Amino acid sequence: MQANAEIYGYKRLATREVKVGNLLLGNFNPIRIQTMTTTDTMDTAATVAQSIRCIEAGAELIRITAPSKNEAENLLNIKNELRKRGYATPLVADIHFTPNAAEIAARIVEKVRINPGNYVDKKKFELLEYSDAEYLEEIDRIRERFTPVLKICKQYGTAMRIGTNHGSLSDRIMSRYGDTAMGMVESAMEFLRIAESENYYNIVLSMKSSNPQVMIEACRLLMQNMQTELGVCYPLHLGVTEAGDGEDGRIKSAIGIGTLLEEGIGDTIRVSLTEDPEFEIPVCKNILKHLSDSTAPQNNNANQQSVTSDPGGERRKQKISSDISFGRRAKTNEVANIGGKHVPVVIADLSKHDKITPSLLEDIGYNYNSITDKWNITDAAADYIFTDTIIEFALPGTLKIICNYDMWKQAADKKKYLPLFDDKQYLDEDYEKSSSINFVMIDCYSEGYPVSDNDAFFNKLKKDPTAVICLSSQNKNAVHSIKQKYNELFDKDIINPVIIICDSSDETMDESLIHYAIDTGSLFVDGIGNGICLGYHFSNKEIVTDTKLLNSIAFGILQATRTRISKTEYISCPSCGRTLFDLQETTAKIRAVTNHLKGVKIAIMGCIVNGPGEMADADFGYVGSGPGKVTLYKGKEVVKRSVPEAIAVEELINLIKENEAWIEPGLKEYVMSA
Repeated sequence: MQANAEIYGYKRLATREVKVGNLLLGNFNPIRIQTMTTTDTMDTAATVAQSIRCIEAGAELIRITAPSKNEAENLLNIKNELRKRGYATPLVADIHFTPNAAEIAARIVEKVRINPGNYVDKKKFELLEYSDAEYLEEIDRIRERFTPVLKICKQYGTAMRIGTNHGSLSDRIMSRYGDTAMGMVESAMEFLRIAESENYYNIVLSMKSSNPQVMIEACRLLMQNMQTELGVCYPLHLGVTEAGDGEDGRIKSAIGIGTLLEEGIGDTIRVSLTEDPEFEIPVCKNILKHLSDSTAPQNNNANQQSVTSDPGGERRKQKISSDISFGRRAKTNEVANIGGKHVPVVIADLSKHDKITPSLLEDIGYNYNSITDKWNITDAAADYIFTDTIIEFALPGTLKIICNYDMWKQAADKKKYLPLFDDKQYLDEDYEKSSSINFVMIDCYSEGYPVSDNDAFFNKLKKDPTAVICLSSQNKNAVHSIKQKYNELFDKDIINPVIIICDSSDETMDESLIHYAIDTGSLFVDGIGNGICLGYHFSNKEIVTDTKLLNSIAFGILQATRTRISKTEYISCPSCGRTLFDLQETTAKIRAVTNHLKGVKIAIMGCIVNGPGEMADADFGYVGSGPGKVTLYKGKEVVKRSVPEAIAVEELINLIKENEAWIEPGLKEYVMSA
């Protein structure tokens, strides 16, 4: 599904105002940051201490699991201790299967979160058939169970989040809507309609998935449905659930959250990492900082405001062609291995290096063996390099060099070296062109690029089967500038493949990672892009260029947008008070022995709540089922129950082997002659 320009115009979307304790969100209030504790809720001291660490790191809401009545009741002790220490931050009770716990918590904390998929309905992966009358009877059953907590929330002034998760849609919803974004939306809308019928409006909604594409699509669809059916939108909480840890978790979260924030959608955010919760907060801050930077008014520094005061700003209007389906790249010409049905290529920018050496190529996936005089290429090997230096050694057979025109003219091998033109050079017939590939740079809507807007330029591109367009923008709102130029090309029937160029001048690599993920990932999830190139213009001279990290980020963005799979994917929950083992340690153990399994998706869940449903489309699952016990899944099917934790990782490997998804480490690489 593509963004509708009428609804997703480039101002922040207007929503109802919701009061959570002393905090206001929605209705153009600041975008709020939240996280969730990982301690045992019955351990008051530990939960209070962790909450304080999160609050002091910048969390504005703290969510705490309340899986049963006991935990719900203990929320009062936690709240009292925090208030006694001077912390007024609102608390959110996380409810899953137990309406009674929600009714207790709603009298204590400032907000309760319920999941429509398991609050009343059940998840047994059964295909059920309902007549329309039977379906309405089920809605009446939900109304009967859901209304008591609504009345308590109204009485106590408690807010509510109706939070749908992709992996926990009920059997009833799945039977009618399937495993779809529409099913996610309807699951929440059923509860929202009941709440409105009870004149209760202090509601936030969320649509979460471990797949950023699904999360984005569901959020867009929810906003559209609320606008159409209700005439008003409720605030939206944004997050990619079970994003994992490290670089991958940050990339997934930045793409899902950042794409929607750039469209003006979202009022509160959480980054769900398999790390201590206080480490989520800096990532949230970097996402909001990038949003502020990318949407600030142009050429008017005096009026630039922080994202917390004007998180949206005026945006360049965007139109995505309805011919492009969500999550699928637009049809383009095929130029060598770029465009057509090829996966997006990765271009490594080595232009900041004075000399290219074999060891530098190791950073982008090529390892030279001097004994055999062979190159080993990995799954995360860049397809092209960009440099202004003639390379003095024989390169791997498929690796090609993109360079400026003058260097290309000097190069002896015109097939190995390929030219990059600016728009004026490309249009000028005096400039010789390659017979195979010509890269054409277009800086979207920056001064000094008038040629790229004239008919002669467009007509030449349209007729040139060798042209690959490189889109970049120096504008603060680069995403929208590139989308507008892409649509302009598309409207003129120019279907040359497109490389997305993204340069960063952020002060830290942590900020740059968020910048890259949002500004390129939001394009790839909308079907725009046949290649990626990440560049760097760091203002902080102390930063050392990390070519290996940039290459890893580029492949991570393509993996997160499901446009090019190059490694194992891990769907791991962020842990909470329900977790039955050390999730961070276990995730690290599993990653260490399985990170060579390209394309295999492994879910690592702390408990059954985040079990077979939450891990969505994982191939294999490792789920806590009791103290010291693990249940192993193939897809959503239980294969081994009550496996002792001490041998569970080994048993997971055996399960992968039994299903012929295992290969021995090192066998994926193959050799290429120099």
